[in-house]
Amino acid sequence: MVEPYLVMRGMCKSFPGVAALDEASLEVHAGECHALVGENGAGKSTLMKVLAGAVLPDSGVILLGGRKVEIRSPLDARRCGVAMIYQELNLLPELTVAENIFLGREPRWRMGLLNRVKMMEVSRNWLARLHQTIEPGRLVRELSLAEQQMVEIVKALSLEARVMIMDEPASILTDRELEELFHLMKTLKNEGLAIIYISHRLEEIFRICDRATVMRDGRTIATHDVRAVSQGELVMQMVGRALAQIFPVRDAPSAEMALEVRNVTSRPRVKNVSLYVRKGEIVGLSGLVGAGRTDLARAIFGAQPIEEGEILFEKAPLREHTPHEAVRLGMGLLTEDRKAQGLLLNMTVRENVTIANLARIARYAFVSKSKESALVRALAEGLRIKTPSLEQGIGNLSGGNQQKTLVARWLFTNSRFLIVDEPTRGIDVGAKAEIYQLIVELAKQGRSVLLISSELPEILGLCHRIYVMRDGEIAGEFSAEQASQEILLATAMGVPLPAGPSTP
Repeated sequence: MVEPYLVMRGMCKSFPGVAALDEASLEVHAGECHALVGENGAGKSTLMKVLAGAVLPDSGVILLGGRKVEIRSPLDARRCGVAMIYQELNLLPELTVAENIFLGREPRWRMGLLNRVKMMEVSRNWLARLHQTIEPGRLVRELSLAEQQMVEIVKALSLEARVMIMDEPASILTDRELEELFHLMKTLKNEGLAIIYISHRLEEIFRICDRATVMRDGRTIATHDVRAVSQGELVMQMVGRALAQIFPVRDAPSAEMALEVRNVTSRPRVKNVSLYVRKGEIVGLSGLVGAGRTDLARAIFGAQPIEEGEILFEKAPLREHTPHEAVRLGMGLLTEDRKAQGLLLNMTVRENVTIANLARIARYAFVSKSKESALVRALAEGLRIKTPSLEQGIGNLSGGNQQKTLVARWLFTNSRFLIVDEPTRGIDVGAKAEIYQLIVELAKQGRSVLLISSELPEILGLCHRIYVMRDGEIAGEFSAEQASQEILLATAMGVPLPAGPSTP
């Protein structure tokens, strides 16, 4: 039997109050794409940061190519041939592609000057080897996210990496860009590279990975050949329980109107859009990346100007078209990028909940801390936000609990209409089920939800009705009973609707 190229055994790491790794183990072969799966907080990131030299373990052994190695810094990891491509890319936007590839190890002439000719030549050769046409002299800030990710991969390979860790690489890519990434990963596997692939999207894992290791509570639970295990079995091992009903049962919505969008244009991506949402209704907004869904959400919320048309909230026209008006009337927006546009990462859970409605807890311009804590504690308990304390920094919470904190913020403002943009992006399957339950509970309370999601099963499982956008326009409207994955995708792409059996 072929020995694994990478072996991690007995890995332990404790932080104050929590054991992040508890005798965790991992084995990965050369030429293999190996998935590492588990809920947020399962220990995946900590284990990979140990391998990448970003976190020092308390104990454990690492073998590479049968040789024991000590990895105590990112430089040690680089010398051992280990590279990690983080979810938040680590390139310097004001430097060129070549300068980023050679950062910290720039070739020099004898007199000590930078050898830019060699940097450009070697970078161009590496890019060509991976069939990339990116010009090495371009500034990184001019590149798309997909191109930046390719630069990260080239940088890792130029360091002669033999183990590459990819953390949620698909979360920033379009479907076409994802196909290009998968093609590249297959090429790298054939060249003998060991790839560790972290993703919450199980369908990706079953497409590209050879084996999968499941982690839970800092421990390694099992390793499977992906051809010999089902998604349901992986989910059960990840969460420690079966998720029999991941999408809760919806109640029928009211006939009363919550929101009407009439012939709204918000250039450049929203063109003559009309739709409506009733009270207690969950309405989906589906479409390909760039179709204009997020722009429409921002226009409804007043964060983006509209040139034509009108928006009615509870039958009254919006006058100001500003976020201040939207919040005052009872609307809330959970943005697509919760860290950059939603959360205040330098503040606590308590402060993140109350920041949008301090007037509710203030008297004579002074905030009542006792009233604030009591109200936030009630919301945290009701939404099942898992945090050691309301004074915990929001950045220390898992993605699912951060998202629930943002929901608490809008409930604190008494929002009756919520726009939620990609609410489960980067969230594990167990936390997804809790977010789904929360969205349905909000609708049952009579609140309305406009749900934007790129995950078709999510749209189909949660929504009463679904609009599909294409090129800034509404391309179709379907009831939950009419819709299927094939119909929504065909409508989004502008191709003839499929005939015959369809996927619900």
